[in-house]
Amino acid sequence: MSDKNREGKRNAREKMQEARAAEEARAKRKKKLAVGGVVVVVIAAAVVIGVVVQNQRSKPETPAAAPAGTIGDKNLIIPVGAANAPSTLTVYEDPRCPACGSFERSFSPTIDQLEDAGKIFVNYHIVSFIDRSLGGSGSKNGANALGCAQNVGHFRDYHDVLYRNQPDETEDSFGSKQTLIDLAKQVPGLDTPAFQSCVNTNQFGGWVSAVQQDFDKSSFKSTPTVLLNGEAIYPKKGDEQISPENLVKWVDAANQGKTLGTPGSNGQSPAPTSTAGETNTTPSP
Repeated sequence: MSDKNREGKRNAREKMQEARAAEEARAKRKKKLAVGGVVVVVIAAAVVIGVVVQNQRSKPETPAAAPAGTIGDKNLIIPVGAANAPSTLTVYEDPRCPACGSFERSFSPTIDQLEDAGKIFVNYHIVSFIDRSLGGSGSKNGANALGCAQNVGHFRDYHDVLYRNQPDETEDSFGSKQTLIDLAKQVPGLDTPAFQSCVNTNQFGGWVSAVQQDFDKSSFKSTPTVLLNGEAIYPKKGDEQISPENLVKWVDAANQGKTLGTPGSNGQSPAPTSTAGETNTTPSP
């Protein structure tokens, strides 16, 4: 073979190698673009799903029926005490929440005294999320029963009875409507056919769901969440641990120089209107 022929074959081989390298480079670029496209699609889908979920969470239901005397947007709040009291205590609780039970057993006598003295207006948000994690229906049924008690003017007394008789978190005793009705016998005048029907038919089930949806879209993540005039005070207010004595001290300090409110009988808000609302801004915890 002549030198000229060998040179020609070598050039042809180099050209083939160059062409193959170029083809491989193009293939790699296509593969990267394809992977990138899939990632973009997945991210876009996740964003869309997130937006849809967030939109669903940010639209609490408007309940078809709310307990009498409930207040605020969509009537999701149960008020207790004098609406014209100088301070507002805001409480988020779940009937199955053990920390809520501990809080109520320690603080309800003090809170009742502050209500009766016209020092605080308490706004209860009865949420029901523990059923999600533990199963059962004690949170929802308990919340509905509390709405039924509010509907006939016995919320405060029944609320205190429920928390004094709260089962362990993993026991779904409040899932039994008969248990909730039996506990109502401890509140004079509450255990009536109307109350029993309200509990048994889940009369305020839509309202219970709406309260929970409102909690879901809030910045609060746990119960109890307790605010005094919009400031978180549980488990601490600043550097001070909450205690019945400190709660009284904080309320008195907030009320200094202000006119006390006029509560109804036994702290239950007297025929509360639906126009009253929380008077203080609720901040992030």
